Amino acid sequence: MTADESHNTDHLNDSITHDARSDHSGSDADPIDFGFRQVNRADKAGLVRGVFDSVAERYDVMNDLMSGGVHRLWKAALIDWMAPQPHQTLIDLAGGTGDISQRFLRAGGGFAHITDINESMLVAGKKRRDLKALASQIDWCNANAEQLPFADNSADFVTIAFGLRNVTDREAALAEAHRVLKAGGRFLCLEFSQVDNAVLQRLYDAWSFSILPHMGQMVAGDAESYRYLVESIRQFPRKEVLADMFADAGFAQIRVRSMTGNIACIHSGWKMD
Repeated sequence: MTADESHNTDHLNDSITHDARSDHSGSDADPIDFGFRQVNRADKAGLVRGVFDSVAERYDVMNDLMSGGVHRLWKAALIDWMAPQPHQTLIDLAGGTGDISQRFLRAGGGFAHITDINESMLVAGKKRRDLKALASQIDWCNANAEQLPFADNSADFVTIAFGLRNVTDREAALAEAHRVLKAGGRFLCLEFSQVDNAVLQRLYDAWSFSILPHMGQMVAGDAESYRYLVESIRQFPRKEVLADMFADAGFAQIRVRSMTGNIACIHSGWKMD
């Protein structure tokens, strides 16, 4: 696969209603997706935490194996689009082992807050030698993307890479991203999307459902967590719906870039005031 990147125009589809957004705020007892299962909203964060506690130590290795290394091209495209500068600060949500933050700093960014609800992912990230060399430019923060411990108007960039689909209240996370950005700041989300080619879809499904769980068992000792991750991709909103969610959160100049046959997309939005 290659990073087949295409540029789309502003993506604000008013015909898509709020009813299409299954993560809309509700009571703790309301059902919400956890892969193909429906669970109580109050339980999802704990279930997701269990998934990443299980896979944290082998997470980076599995990313390379699952994508054939293509995730590196997608992340490089994200950073290229950002064009970081030395005076700029990043808050990376669901930052896990620090891959996006490392790339941001290596590309010229000033400071990165690596934020994740899963302490085990942060612990794994702190062991990375390439991040130890950047320790003076990094802050590790165990926090929920829905309730960030950062001041209003404090970051130049907020990013989330392959994490938004695991958040219980995605609209709350988008609102928090908007709150902590400075006026003129930018939010970027790199996430899996819905493949738009029938042949590629069949190949992608065969790889995802038949091979990846077995690979997860062999490498990380956990097939079920990788089965959930595959299912969560299929449950995630289409790129048009996510663009509308950006707009509802107050972002402007929304752009979408499709990667590798729409397997992944980067959404970008700006905070204007």
